[in-house]
Amino acid sequence: MSEARADGGFNTRAIHAGQEPDSLTGAVAVPIYQTSTYKQDGVGGLRSGYEYSRSANPTRTALEECLAALEGGARGLAFASGLAAEDTVLRTLCKPGDHVLLPDDAYGGTFRLIARVLSRWGVDHTAVAMHDPAAVAAAVTPNTTVVWVETPTNPLLNIADIAALAEISKNCGAALVVDNTFASPYLQQPLALGADVVLHSTTKYLGGHSDVVGGAVVTSTAAVGDEIAFHQNAMGAISGPFDAWLVLRGIKTLGVRMDRHCENAEQVVQFLTGHPAVASVLYPGLSEHPNHEVAARQMARFGGMVSFRMRGGEEAALKVCELAQIFTLGESLGGVESLIEHPGRMTHMSVAGSPLEVPSDLIRLSVGIENIEDLLGDLTAALA
Repeated sequence: MSEARADGGFNTRAIHAGQEPDSLTGAVAVPIYQTSTYKQDGVGGLRSGYEYSRSANPTRTALEECLAALEGGARGLAFASGLAAEDTVLRTLCKPGDHVLLPDDAYGGTFRLIARVLSRWGVDHTAVAMHDPAAVAAAVTPNTTVVWVETPTNPLLNIADIAALAEISKNCGAALVVDNTFASPYLQQPLALGADVVLHSTTKYLGGHSDVVGGAVVTSTAAVGDEIAFHQNAMGAISGPFDAWLVLRGIKTLGVRMDRHCENAEQVVQFLTGHPAVASVLYPGLSEHPNHEVAARQMARFGGMVSFRMRGGEEAALKVCELAQIFTLGESLGGVESLIEHPGRMTHMSVAGSPLEVPSDLIRLSVGIENIEDLLGDLTAALA
């Protein structure tokens, strides 16, 4: 790839990194290499390093190079899902007897993986308020090997100070892993702030069209990347070529989509903060958000995710979810279409009854890129 394309601005890298036009045909779109195996030029004589598509596939390689370029990392890896990426990272960095710190408002799937799967493997965990560096430092134990961070968190939109947590992690010899799904690499660069590993559900903003499931990992060093790659190959949690191609296609418009997500979300927040049926709005772009200054320092903008609590409690929250029309009732997030959900009954049922249980009056919005007038009209009708 030309140096200008490799070192250009974000949108240039999103379109060109890992995606040089095909040398044979000149095709500007990366081909979908829908193959499981590759002809070898003699025993052990590999063409361009490919032998079997679990180990490597050219379409996946293009995506992995693009991911590394967008996050400013040494190596990128594409997975079958966000949770497949999480599982592989944790099994790479942890062994039986180790300890993980995770947010006390973590994504339900992350909590389930650590508390109900890895715990059977002998990995202990503590849920802590990641937006409070002093609380994180106090929760560290001699066998803490991973500090797992979401920022913004799902669904309460708390913000963790990545640079401060990187210092804590470095001092205790733990790896700092940042789930950057909500922000996307367009809005936040955790590796530049000291993180060791950044992780995504590419199902969300990177794919951007609600038509693919995938995950990604980008590492700050090649050594850590190679270790995770070994486990990925050994465990088999790889992205298929067509899924990799869909994510790669989505990434090309990530920057322009995120601008629109943010613009729409800001207007939705303004509308909700003045609505009599809404008790509170959770959005890091609000000056009254307790972590607003940290968010303003480490994020380019504040994202397309908005959560709010209803004055009428759970019943009112469920009614709004039922009445919304343009905001589609559904799980997931980060697509071009707007989604609405009730975390307590949907995405976060796995933390019900635990210290991570979310408020029953909470609604989470993934604000899409539709006309803002239509989105506000839909919310007006649903909240009436």
